[in-house]
Amino acid sequence: MSVGPTILDPAAIEAESFRLIDAEVGTHPYDDRQWPIVRRIIHTTADFDFAATTCFSPGAVAAGIAALRSGAKILCDTHMVRAGVSKTRLAAFGSDLVCHVADPDIARQARELGVTRSLVAMRRGVQEGCGIFLIGNAPTALFELLDLARAGKVEPALVVGVPVGFVGAAESKAALLASNLPFITCRGRKGGSAIAAAILNALMILAAEKG
Repeated sequence: MSVGPTILDPAAIEAESFRLIDAEVGTHPYDDRQWPIVRRIIHTTADFDFAATTCFSPGAVAAGIAALRSGAKILCDTHMVRAGVSKTRLAAFGSDLVCHVADPDIARQARELGVTRSLVAMRRGVQEGCGIFLIGNAPTALFELLDLARAGKVEPALVVGVPVGFVGAAESKAALLASNLPFITCRGRKGGSAIAAAILNALMILAAEKG
């Protein structure tokens, strides 16, 4: 007797997953552009807490779509985020996705300064003119981006700030929530590289739509 899945087509599996998520969540406060992003986060994590904790600044989705359509350069804080982003969709926008956390000179500078590589890599991304920032792991990267923005050294088109963990993750996201930057985030300790990638993938799907 077969014990495998009854649905084998990948598109059909995704569609059924989305249907089940919609049914379980029911009524929610998100609009027609925000909900596909939240739903993809839930699809990625199987965690319905994100239906309550995901937050958008006013106009964040529109800002992210506009930045993608203009080919904005994107910085991510880990190679795990980079691995989860659809390269096919990204190529359609002509956007460059970079991650500097493993660069040898970044590691050297971080040791000399006594700070995290993520913090120094964020500075590099700002210097390079990145417009979209994907932070799924390092609260220090998010804190540094906020500091640089307050100093007038960067005006992000969009900050996807979803670092995960016990030291600084919730606090950095609370600081992002209190900022005037365009952001997508989730309150509390939960987050992660897969979520950051899922948010960008959902944004790219929306950006590819006409209108």
